[in-house]
Amino acid sequence: MLLPLLERAKEKNAYFLVTPKTGARSGVLPQCGTAFAPGAASVPQRAPQPGEQYRFHFDMTKCIGCKCCVVACNEQNGNPADINWRRVGEIEGGWYPNTHRSYLSMGCNHCMEPTCLEGCPVDAYSKDPVTGVVLHSAEACIGCQYCTWNCSYAVPQYNPERGVVGKCDMCHERLDQGRAPACVSACPEAAIGIEIVNIAEWKREYATNANAPGLPSADDSISSTRITLPDNLPPDTRKADFFRVKPEDPHWPLVAMTVLTQLSVGAFVTIWLLQLFGETTRLGVAALVSLVVAGLALSAIYAYRALKMWKRSWLSREVLLFGCFSGVAFLYAALLWFKLPGSLAIGALTSLLGAAGVTASACIYLVPARPAWNSKRTVAGFFLTAMLLGPLLAASLGIGDRRWLSIAIVVATAGHLLNKAGNFFWLTASDSFELQASARLLSTTLASSFLGSNALLCLGGIILPLFVPSWAGACASLLTVLAGEVLSRYVFFVSVVPKNMAASYVAAGKAAA
Repeated sequence: MLLPLLERAKEKNAYFLVTPKTGARSGVLPQCGTAFAPGAASVPQRAPQPGEQYRFHFDMTKCIGCKCCVVACNEQNGNPADINWRRVGEIEGGWYPNTHRSYLSMGCNHCMEPTCLEGCPVDAYSKDPVTGVVLHSAEACIGCQYCTWNCSYAVPQYNPERGVVGKCDMCHERLDQGRAPACVSACPEAAIGIEIVNIAEWKREYATNANAPGLPSADDSISSTRITLPDNLPPDTRKADFFRVKPEDPHWPLVAMTVLTQLSVGAFVTIWLLQLFGETTRLGVAALVSLVVAGLALSAIYAYRALKMWKRSWLSREVLLFGCFSGVAFLYAALLWFKLPGSLAIGALTSLLGAAGVTASACIYLVPARPAWNSKRTVAGFFLTAMLLGPLLAASLGIGDRRWLSIAIVVATAGHLLNKAGNFFWLTASDSFELQASARLLSTTLASSFLGSNALLCLGGIILPLFVPSWAGACASLLTVLAGEVLSRYVFFVSVVPKNMAASYVAAGKAAA
């Protein structure tokens, strides 16, 4: 069987693979070295005018799934094989013998309202005012990966070797020189092109021309990519990899940081409430212990660079609020330790800043691109963790009335378990693929972790406080619940199924060492 040849081409220090157009469907075998030069229609012959921007056009009726565009993009940008700024997926539908399969190629959609830009805490993203291309600055990026959570298409990709995120920039430097992007140049079927779009008109029309089976809704960020679909697509057409669901990255530093910051906030609120109701014994010791916990948690948080975009980024607000919380908490602990006046007012401010920090921390995860997180139950869960761990720490340090603390612990645990149960039933009852997939993970792959975390919470938050009302029991309760909270937060991170474009039916293997 004769196949078209692939010739490695060189264009001003940019290497990429070029498949000759004549070899794909014409039946004429190309000679080695024959190059495919995209026609004039592939790239606009003028720059965008005010109110316009560049966009990709993808013609699904022409794509043959060869992935020349993927290879060309990687070669152009120097990315390893496992990091693809342009990807090719598969969608399929119908019933035998009337089945259908098409390919879906996608880079960055250079959205009208890019969510990656809105969420970045260091302003590493910008939308070019002339071309509309969404650009990313590797120099400004701190590698927090928050943009990867915000994008419904999973376009920004983290490069662990470089420690920063990267994404398709439409080869804007090539466009400035009147040349087509690498993916456009490499496509043997001219399935990818660059167009100029009127922004106002597209915002009225995108719902019809930017959506396709196997893609998240364009409503999330108003994708600018125009997609030409095949005629008579089967109504049940869906992504070919719908059955393949796997746990996400556990983000262990975030597991530790979120649990410990909520423990510290809960402890300071508990200390302030005990002081408010007349308790004075060992409050300074408890405050110092809570301060140490806060210091351990906040040591993993991003530094001053993440403060830059506090007006729009919840991650920046989290850094700002917890930074203020740690400073005021230090003052509160000092006032309690030395028994100085004014501690009650400072304690109230500490509690307020801590609650605001927990709110900002929860809001980081309220992103449409990760539906299982995008719920009020996420906010409730974070606060219930603080409400549970705070009294447990106080009880283990021997301050306050153990009976009332035990009641608070049991109530908080019951609320926590009910919130988790409600969240699970919400996932299972949903029609959303991503939410159902999260429920599938919790009931199969992650079932032991999910049930184990609930069992630890029940043991440490209800059984031990009620039946072992002693200092030793309080210490055992704290350690048990803390282990349950860490396991629960691990499940929180790994069970989310993000929105994404369709992938291949067969999962890609790991790159060779």
